[in-house]
Amino acid sequence: MDEQAPEPGGFLPPSLPSPAPSSASSSSARSNLPHPRSHPLRAGSAKEDAARRYVEGRLLHISRRYTKKFQPVEESRLEDVKGYESMGQVAKDFGEIVDVVWLSGTPSLQIPYLLNIAGSVNTYLPAFPPSPKSTFPLLRKLDHAFSSLLKGEDSDTGEILPGFERGMRGGMSKTDMVRCKGLVETARVLIVDVMNKEPKLDENIEESGGEIDPEEDAEMDADEQKFEMDVAGLYEQTIMQLGEQLDGNGGFGVVS
Repeated sequence: MDEQAPEPGGFLPPSLPSPAPSSASSSSARSNLPHPRSHPLRAGSAKEDAARRYVEGRLLHISRRYTKKFQPVEESRLEDVKGYESMGQVAKDFGEIVDVVWLSGTPSLQIPYLLNIAGSVNTYLPAFPPSPKSTFPLLRKLDHAFSSLLKGEDSDTGEILPGFERGMRGGMSKTDMVRCKGLVETARVLIVDVMNKEPKLDENIEESGGEIDPEEDAEMDADEQKFEMDVAGLYEQTIMQLGEQLDGNGGFGVVS
């Protein structure tokens, strides 16, 4: 059977996609994951091979930039790849790859690559100062993706995912689920330690001797509350689905 015609815009895109939050192609306002193509890439096809090579090339580039972070500045300047300076840069690059992988609509690509990315995020997080405004959106994307793959349908819209029209045979294996559970548990512990390394909000007002404006104070309180909600809700949807699949309950520890 011939492979399905590509979705509008084709696959792979000539450059990494960056769907806008208000884009109609987004399948979720919560995570801003793009809407996947209608049918998975045919196994062994030229398009699937191109997708693999593209994603692996981007992951290798991220790995090289992370490695460069620890090299002497003089040595790094001689290379064509610049080391990462912030978690925001890392999250941007990983987020773009998550979008590409999700756009593929191909579980055999989505599952291993997203697990790979989640593991890398856990590894990279402690190496940078906390960056909640960029880190949590990336983790929400991964949560949306994992929880959807565990159900075989979009966890926000209920739409059946490509590759799951005939059931869950193409979904996560028990081994995948156990690995995902370990990554989620690690992330929930890690995020607390990382985000507590430095003040999350601007605390220079007191040092400068200035008075706190009531509006600024209210904004800081709101940011603090949002941060606490982000921590408590980390991988929340994935936890629920893993609980049902592995344990028959949602029995994960609560972050405190």
